Amino acid sequence: MKVSASSFGAWAIGGFWGKVDDGESMRALHAAVDAGVNFFDTADVYGDGRSERLIARLRRECHGEQLWVATKAGRQLPEQSLAGYSRDNLTKWVDASLSRLEMDALDLLQLHCPHPDVFDSVEVFGILDDLVIAGKLRYYGVSVETVDEALRALAHPGVQSVQIIFNLFRQKPADAFLTRARACDVGVIARVPLASGLLTGKVRADSTFAPDDHRNFNRNGELFDKGETFSGVPLDAAVAAVDALRPLVPHDWTMAQFALAWILRHPEVTCAIPGAKTVAQAMDNAAAGDLPPIDDGTMTAAREIYEKQIKPIVHAHW
Repeated sequence: MKVSASSFGAWAIGGFWGKVDDGESMRALHAAVDAGVNFFDTADVYGDGRSERLIARLRRECHGEQLWVATKAGRQLPEQSLAGYSRDNLTKWVDASLSRLEMDALDLLQLHCPHPDVFDSVEVFGILDDLVIAGKLRYYGVSVETVDEALRALAHPGVQSVQIIFNLFRQKPADAFLTRARACDVGVIARVPLASGLLTGKVRADSTFAPDDHRNFNRNGELFDKGETFSGVPLDAAVAAVDALRPLVPHDWTMAQFALAWILRHPEVTCAIPGAKTVAQAMDNAAAGDLPPIDDGTMTAAREIYEKQIKPIVHAHW
């Protein structure tokens, strides 16, 4: 699978990001394709299947285009447990995604931030191997919360990709994971690349969010891991760090493009998957994949801001 460096994360067009309009979402998806994006990441729980159905529609409307689709499974469980990743459940989840995506086989299935014990379960990964043999999956990987989980996932030979939070505010994977993933020939998908919009430079300390936006209700992990929201950084500290980063952004780049280019400067990263709810956002994100590499001096300066302002808050937690 040869995928676009800046691809498309489809959480925002499913739910938990405030009001979303399917018509506008479709225009954003098509704008991404027109800009060269060919990889779309979704999950069965994004809008209870809404995101998967939109991507199915995109595939129909882009008939003849090679579009790769990754989805995720496991968060339908009312409570995360190793026992929940049974053969029956995994097969049921895969069959439901196949139906919603209108596909004969999933290009890439990822376990969706499962219970930590799953990463040590030979049985669970054996079930995924069987689903590949059965023709329901082409490949499988994992989406993780922590670097430790990512490293444990690499022990399973069938794992083809690891999706992990990696951005200017979550740099630990560069210290402890990326080199190992490359040695194992495992793809790295950088998720939450814009830190829930913080790294667009448009979020302020006094910004407010809709009641159904996780940036309003999950800052302390009320519904899922708090690292999924603003990368686990308190809003005031994050905005201060963004302000420190602004002078590093080239004059003809957006802050979001700089944040994505920083991720893609790491050769071990296969792609970043920023979300987009509008055409403008989709085009801006896609263009980041074609920007020249950030120079070493700027990379060092960005690391120093992280070390001073963000690392003490997040580094030990994930």
